[in-house]
Amino acid sequence: MPTRPEKALDCQKMDRIVEGLASVEHERWSHWQRYLHSKCVPDGEGSLIIPAELVRRWEAQMNTPYSELSEQEKESDREQVRRYLPLIVEMLRSAD
Repeated sequence: MPTRPEKALDCQKMDRIVEGLASVEHERWSHWQRYLHSKCVPDGEGSLIIPAELVRRWEAQMNTPYSELSEQEKESDREQVRRYLPLIVEMLRSAD
């Protein structure tokens, strides 16, 4: 059974993992927002309008299980996972 200092180390390690993953998530989200904003049309009052063709495409993707996506769409999701994977592998190795 772990002692209190070992539990504190576990909490510290967990905090580092969460912070590392949160950093990657913020970068992923920022990348998506830059892409989304680049595809939108400014309305002149500070709002952005998503073109109807993109709304239809993204809604279809949102409602499609991963297993039924095209290979190109799957690869886009895999690319996002590859951003997280090195950090997860590093954390798992350091857990040994």
